[in-house]
Amino acid sequence: MVVLYILIVNGTGREQVEVIDRRESQLEAAERFAKAELGNDLSGHDWWHIHRVDRMAARLAAEEGADAFVCRMAALLHDVADEKLNESKEAGLAKVRDWLRSEQVAEEDSAHVLEIISTMSYNGGQNPPMRTIEGKVVQDADRLDAIGAIAIARAFVYAGWKGHPMHDPHLPPRESMTAEQYRLGKTTAINHFHEKLLKLKDLINTPAAKRIAEERHRYMEEYVNRFYEEWEG
Repeated sequence: MVVLYILIVNGTGREQVEVIDRRESQLEAAERFAKAELGNDLSGHDWWHIHRVDRMAARLAAEEGADAFVCRMAALLHDVADEKLNESKEAGLAKVRDWLRSEQVAEEDSAHVLEIISTMSYNGGQNPPMRTIEGKVVQDADRLDAIGAIAIARAFVYAGWKGHPMHDPHLPPRESMTAEQYRLGKTTAINHFHEKLLKLKDLINTPAAKRIAEERHRYMEEYVNRFYEEWEG
């Protein structure tokens, strides 16, 4: 009986090691895929954005008790599927779905990852709350990269990519808008702070992310106030 018990335990242990090894290999493949897809991006959604979101997602997952594999996989793939970087939202999701299938990611994990990346974007503030703790973690990790010093730099990079001006005193921030208006309407880099970035702190899901967001938000507020002070010369 003792020998049989040891064999069963050892067998289970080997299976667990195999799962861990397979998941690590899949995450490494996801890194390569994201680098290949986004390595030349000039919109602020490049590989280094993915790298930061991945690291933050792993950090938050550990603090919040979320599935680190699902969080990291969704973090690595979320902008590969981004609607603004693909022909359509459906085309982006299909690309990621096909890749997950090619890497033989477990069906349950694949479905969870696809659910997260299809519902996590700001989308003009129109999307419903995330359903799972993993979704909340990944959404927070992505939003934290849109709050603070890096967010300021990304806002101006994105405005330049879209052909938007830095600031226009005669073009006020939009107060409410549809998802389509948010994506396609006329705006400025500074308006983007009021239309999205300065709203994100109050939309953070997890306690761990809220602590980080508070300080980053204050820094961003100080920057915007200083910008207006200097605008008139």
